[in-house]
Amino acid sequence: MPCHWHTLCTILCAMTETVSLSNQFLIAMPALADPNFFHTVTFIFEHNDNGALGIIINRPLDVTLADVLQHMSMEAANPALATMPVFFGGPVQQERGFVIHQPIGTWESTLKISESTAVTTSQDVLEAMSHGTGPEKMFIALGYAGWGPGQLEKELAENAWLSGPADPAILFDTPVEKRWEAAAALLKIDVKLLTAEAGHA
Repeated sequence: MPCHWHTLCTILCAMTETVSLSNQFLIAMPALADPNFFHTVTFIFEHNDNGALGIIINRPLDVTLADVLQHMSMEAANPALATMPVFFGGPVQQERGFVIHQPIGTWESTLKISESTAVTTSQDVLEAMSHGTGPEKMFIALGYAGWGPGQLEKELAENAWLSGPADPAILFDTPVEKRWEAAAALLKIDVKLLTAEAGHA
């Protein structure tokens, strides 16, 4: 057996034993054909016995922050912020907005993911963004991805995904079209060379 396949098997087996995938990237394997998740990277912000929640970070919509603010009768004071893309966060509740941001700050409805990163769903963060006083780094999405109890673990065992620690540089700074490969590269894996059977080698 080639050593790199053995390493991959070890990684895949270890993932299924992870207690929580919160603050991790979920990287779609090339053979994952579901159009909602094909070649996606999903930022998992909650994972426990009740299931998992995440936001896809590499599917920009034909929507900008200015469009979202206008819908809420607000306007971006900063033209650069106005053109910030809004992403398809997942197929669930696509009318619901999420902001992943750094630093954490103090907002009405925020889930702390790490010491520096949080997800906020309350309108006050958008109001601050419209005035140019929002978080330093921001990612805006509509909708989210959800898994029921044990569902994500089952999909990991079936080699639908790779997972690894989330990297803020990929989330906030890496060009969208490079995020899938860059997230896999964190695991020292060239995702384009993988097949659906890789974990069974």
